[in-house]
Amino acid sequence: MTTLPIRVAVVGLGKMGLSHLAIINAHPDVRVCAICDASGYVLDVLGKYTGLKTYTNYQSMLAEVELDAVVIATPTSLHATMVRQALERGLHVFCEKPFCLDGDEGEALVQMAAQNGLVNQVGYHNRFVGAFQEVQRLLAQGVIGEVTHVKVEAYGPVVLKGKGGTWRAEHGKGGGCLYDYAAHPLNLLTWYLGTPQGVGGTILNPVFSEHVDDEVYSTLYYPDGVSAQLSVSWSDESFRKMSTSVTVLGKLGRIRADRQECQVFLRNNAVLPEGYTQGWNIRYTTDLTLPVWFYVRGEEYSAQIDYFVAKIKMQAAADNVNDFASALATDKVLAMLVADAAKGASTTSGAPVTAPKKKRFIFG
Repeated sequence: MTTLPIRVAVVGLGKMGLSHLAIINAHPDVRVCAICDASGYVLDVLGKYTGLKTYTNYQSMLAEVELDAVVIATPTSLHATMVRQALERGLHVFCEKPFCLDGDEGEALVQMAAQNGLVNQVGYHNRFVGAFQEVQRLLAQGVIGEVTHVKVEAYGPVVLKGKGGTWRAEHGKGGGCLYDYAAHPLNLLTWYLGTPQGVGGTILNPVFSEHVDDEVYSTLYYPDGVSAQLSVSWSDESFRKMSTSVTVLGKLGRIRADRQECQVFLRNNAVLPEGYTQGWNIRYTTDLTLPVWFYVRGEEYSAQIDYFVAKIKMQAAADNVNDFASALATDKVLAMLVADAAKGASTTSGAPVTAPKKKRFIFG
């Protein structure tokens, strides 16, 4: 067991960084020793009201502050460099999603963390939602038999008019619906089925944005004829907030889950797990989730930070449900989708179909 409290710095104080700061600053086994951000105004306000040591320079913070771990919530394009610098100093790292824009950099960081026995985790919080965890548990038990098809979806009202000016409006910095939104359901898919053999018919469509996609649709192919479909839009005003769901079809039944509940239909010849019957079953997230000490936005956000802290306390870098390697698998699928979409569609004559010139954007 490591000595307590665990000394942590939070880097990047946007929406997610502030959430992580609030959660981890309330953790009984953690002491936040420093915060780092490019915005002097944000640091001035937080420094005044929290008394935390503030930095605008990440390298200076690493050199001057005694730390055990860092929480990195900066724009995606900065992840690889910041993660590497932290690992070089022997620090455990929690990094926001997606992990890295470059697969080779991601591979190197996976190896570096493993070689140094450092706890590493990426912030795909849906893996800590009780209903999605139940899907994984049931699939691991083979409850619905051989899986034939999966559909993962996410919709929400993020971009409803033309806008820009932030890193999320630039593909080269890891923005757009694909990287910022579709990564979540894709991460669930790779958790359940692993990495697909290929993808096809990918559409990255701008609705309101000038330079990034607002809709993502694709088919993913797995061995033995198993398929999956991805359907995501962050320009759907019919949803009040982001709504992620998973539907899994198997030869012995089906499972559908979202943030609120896990619905399971089991056929007559299915082997029934404890608490389940033939026909329809419903398990609610509230019944599947352990309580947390601090609630911000959803208990899954606190649960994932507590999991990270517990791994550090136990000095157990291996077998992390959300480690760099699992996040890299999602990064690789994102790259496959970008490459597939760049080909354009094919007509019966074989001629490629591209978006109108004013709608095209550069992938970086």
